[in-house]
Amino acid sequence: MQPIRATATEIPLPVQNSSSTGKTRVGINGFGRIGRLVLRVATFRDDIDVVAINDPFIDAKYMAYMFKYDSTHGPFKGTIKVLDESTLEINGKQVKVVSKRDPVEIPWGDFGADYVIESSGIFTTLEKASSHLKAGAKKIIISAPSADAPMFVVGVNEKTYNSNMDIVSNASCTTNCLAPLAKVVHEEFGIVEGLMTTVHATTATQKTVDGPSMKDWRGGRGAAQNIIPSSTGAAKAVGKVLPELNGKLTGMAFRVPTANVSVVDLTCRLQKNASYEDVKAAIKLASEGQLKGILGYTDEDVVSNDFIGDSRSSIFDAKAGIGLSKSFVKLVSWYDNEWGYSNRVLDLVGHMALVGAQN
Repeated sequence: MQPIRATATEIPLPVQNSSSTGKTRVGINGFGRIGRLVLRVATFRDDIDVVAINDPFIDAKYMAYMFKYDSTHGPFKGTIKVLDESTLEINGKQVKVVSKRDPVEIPWGDFGADYVIESSGIFTTLEKASSHLKAGAKKIIISAPSADAPMFVVGVNEKTYNSNMDIVSNASCTTNCLAPLAKVVHEEFGIVEGLMTTVHATTATQKTVDGPSMKDWRGGRGAAQNIIPSSTGAAKAVGKVLPELNGKLTGMAFRVPTANVSVVDLTCRLQKNASYEDVKAAIKLASEGQLKGILGYTDEDVVSNDFIGDSRSSIFDAKAGIGLSKSFVKLVSWYDNEWGYSNRVLDLVGHMALVGAQN
């Protein structure tokens, strides 16, 4: 399935009735940054129908407000109304709202939500996410890395999904950026080893001013005041979606005081001799072919804000990278860590539904 290329504030296409079109019926658990943007992305698609949202911390009126107004992606250009305390109307279509802390209590089955996007950040293991299955859902997509659920990156390994898998992970936004880039470079030139750094925009878990953070002392420092070194499993996770790179990549992160859009720096040693021009050419070819819509390519003088609302997972910056020798290169690739990732979540849902229909 080709991803939808759209900005976050374009006027959504009209939504048809799901019962007559055979759309995939989806529920969203957790109405944070990803939950809300997944819903926005869904309004652009003709194969996805969001039928219910659960969030234990906000009511329908506040849901509508948070969905309508977004400081990063702008106001929602469609229509949203609160019909009652348990019903929103988005672009003329009703979406049910519930507020349950325990996923077992969410009536996904009653809502007809076959696929549930687990975006609370809490239920990220097979055991925890399985609560949604007990509540009537058929498939669960975790919008975060998982310690034990099968992990998929669209454009890289989604073809290994089979319909016996009831709970899967869409990996992280950073893994979604790095994996397509690493796939191309490894297939063309071989990656002997590599180190990744992501310069990552601020996220909701950070502090506005210095505050307690027992597990990560530096992470508790004021997000708007500091560049904060942090750990990330994104590079190691590439080894889960590209087994041939298992153990060959690791990395770290710098959290920086920007609201959105992050950038990956992959410095790697190549097996085959290749100039930086050779590497650029291979990435450009892939961006126009097998990975079009997933991997992008630019040779313009861009900065981070230029990628807000970009639906691609990874946009290679040809001017920013450098080569030291015939086997040692630094590659730079941008990603909208919110909008691009939310597009991939629904691409994975669409792929799973297609596989299910074929079986």
